[in-house]
Amino acid sequence: MEEEQLDAYTKDGTTDYRHEPAIKAKTGTWKACPFILGNECCERLAYYGINTNMVNYLKNKMNQKNVVAVNNVTSWSGTCYVTPLIGAFLADAYLGRYWTIATFSSIYVVGMALLTLAASVNGLKPSCDSQNVCQPTGFQTAIFFSGLYLIALGTGGIKPCVSSFGADQFDDSDEKEKKSKSSFFNWFYFSINIGALVAASVLVWIQTNVGWGWGFGIPTVAMALAVVSFFSGTRLYRNQRPGGSPLTRIFQVVVAAVRKYRVSLPTDSSLLYETTPDQESAVKGSRKLDHTQELRFFDKASVETESDRVKGTGTVDSWRLCTVTQVEELKSILRLLPIWATGIIFSAVYSQMGTLFVLQANTMDLNVGSSSFQIPAASLSIFDTLSVLFWVPVYDRIIIPIVRRFTGHRNGFTQLQRIGIGLFISIFAMLAAGTLELVRLHTVKQHNYYDLKHIPLSVFWQVYYI
Repeated sequence: MEEEQLDAYTKDGTTDYRHEPAIKAKTGTWKACPFILGNECCERLAYYGINTNMVNYLKNKMNQKNVVAVNNVTSWSGTCYVTPLIGAFLADAYLGRYWTIATFSSIYVVGMALLTLAASVNGLKPSCDSQNVCQPTGFQTAIFFSGLYLIALGTGGIKPCVSSFGADQFDDSDEKEKKSKSSFFNWFYFSINIGALVAASVLVWIQTNVGWGWGFGIPTVAMALAVVSFFSGTRLYRNQRPGGSPLTRIFQVVVAAVRKYRVSLPTDSSLLYETTPDQESAVKGSRKLDHTQELRFFDKASVETESDRVKGTGTVDSWRLCTVTQVEELKSILRLLPIWATGIIFSAVYSQMGTLFVLQANTMDLNVGSSSFQIPAASLSIFDTLSVLFWVPVYDRIIIPIVRRFTGHRNGFTQLQRIGIGLFISIFAMLAAGTLELVRLHTVKQHNYYDLKHIPLSVFWQVYYI
């Protein structure tokens, strides 16, 4: 009877909205996931709805030159990828994932609303003359960029938390739920692509042909509904308690290791300090990590000495003695740094899709075939999303089984090999982009197309490298 009662609760330490142990039958799994996936889909729709066509808004409505517009889009996009460091820190150390997502989603909506007002309300939107040349005032520019960077702050709390919050809804100690977790990530990635697909097609068309007020207003409403939906699932969510500041744990390892730089490491790694089997991990909400042989200098932080405990109480001084799990947490981060560094280069390549590629497309023939319909320049990024939707099942069902026969690896390629192949392919993508730009410039020069708005060169040549 007692065992049945214990089985009714999750075993991964998650709690319900009342901070009580989460009951399996009433919380988490697919009951809670639709609210999380809906929030992510709407957030991505809003983000790509802004980012995809922003360079044209800055150029046409804010009267910025190409270089200034590209720089502003890149700076904003870069900020959107820096602010998650803030959101992740607050979620891990103080707020937890639920309240971080809820708080920053609300900030996101405020930013979207401000951006919509700046693009639609007289006095807030830039005034334009008969030739459609706009002259924004300093106040109008300030309102616009305030909304834009509130969105960047909002996405900083959503981006690092939503996927892990979704994973929290499945208990790894339950084999059935553990299998369902992988399905959640498939649907999570699918929801991202649906948001991006709608943004690059429908929203960009509305922004180009109907108006920027509608183009920003629709994702604003969608994001507001997503926040309401997210709060609606509160009673169903499983929540991990905040595990304390990861930065504090990292600095504790560094300080403890430096203090003991003269201490010799034991040959037997089992002698290094770790919490007892009946105690939880030093990193709350996480499993204990096994010792590894790399970066052994930091293992000195786990060598116990007489001065490591507080006199009188016998408790461990965390700035003198750290667990193996804490040390391995730092090692994991250090191992990721080279991979992170290569990602900088790829990000520089990927950012061209929403800036220079759009400006390039503005000057090309936008007609679809021989019809009179013109595809918006920023909508070419839709082929990036379609490419992902096409290649993911091809990769999973065809490429992996073939490669597995040669490599013997169950996933075909290792994670590092996949990253390396992606970076290698991106080289040819940029070579193709540079070649098309040379052809475009040569065509303009050869036929004296300097005053022509769209030169007779199909924009669909971009598809080869997008």
